[in-house]
Amino acid sequence: MRSERPSLTLDGPVVVGTDGTPDAHRAVRWAAGEAASREQPLMIVHATRTESGHPHLSAKGVRQAKDHAAVVLAEAEELAREAAPGVAVSAVPCPYETASCLLGEAGQDGTVVVGTRGHGGFLGLLVGSDALRVAARAKVPTAVVPPRDRAGPAGIVMVAARDERDREAVRLAADLALRRGAVLRVFSAWIFLENVGSMATMFDDPSGLAATESAEVARAVARLREDRPGLEVRHDVVRAGSAAAVLVSATADADVVVIGSRRRSFPVGAPLGHVTHAVLHHAHCPVLLTPLDGR
Repeated sequence: MRSERPSLTLDGPVVVGTDGTPDAHRAVRWAAGEAASREQPLMIVHATRTESGHPHLSAKGVRQAKDHAAVVLAEAEELAREAAPGVAVSAVPCPYETASCLLGEAGQDGTVVVGTRGHGGFLGLLVGSDALRVAARAKVPTAVVPPRDRAGPAGIVMVAARDERDREAVRLAADLALRRGAVLRVFSAWIFLENVGSMATMFDDPSGLAATESAEVARAVARLREDRPGLEVRHDVVRAGSAAAVLVSATADADVVVIGSRRRSFPVGAPLGHVTHAVLHHAHCPVLLTPLDGR
């Protein structure tokens, strides 16, 4: 008999990757604050890649990589202790590639944090390949921290929700908002063009179509308000031509946005959906991805 998979949580330890870049430093500081808020330890990881298929790497090169890792980790550890003095911080090098290192350390109940870009990325790419690999492979919540700092907290946790498949993302966002003392904004984007070619006719009321599209989310929001009476919940249903564009714009008013990571079931093309890609590249706040396929 198949056992039910364990639910995702935001209560476990936090694992953050660093390569010494400014983007990584932002990720470290954010991860330290998140670890402090959940009273959990923070592990800082630097991937040296010395055992990731480098047949021509000399013994001297390995030593240099290890020496560089020690410097990068010491700097990141100092940043984390400054950002969250009460958090237990550990810093470790890992000889494999970034995604394997971070996901291996996160285990089954951790949260992974990465910056958007690191060394070796193309300047035209707003989100680097390492961050995308982690996001695509993670079976635990993964936060991608953007290359900009907020002026101050907005007091809003936002979650993107379209249907019943996003219920776990909504639940985690509610837990996060409660812990932060923030308002939960459930954001549902209804795309009018998706109904072209459906059974809808030119005489149908578009507002009625939008209401049908968001009915499942509205029921989930009602349950949230009943189960968490101390949580202020706002539900916004927006009709637009692009879900990605309206969602990215809305992140300007949030401290973090939670998204259910919809992954493609076929091997061709990007493993993450186009809306997820757009938000990762352009969001104004950290993006917390929750895998919809669970464990």
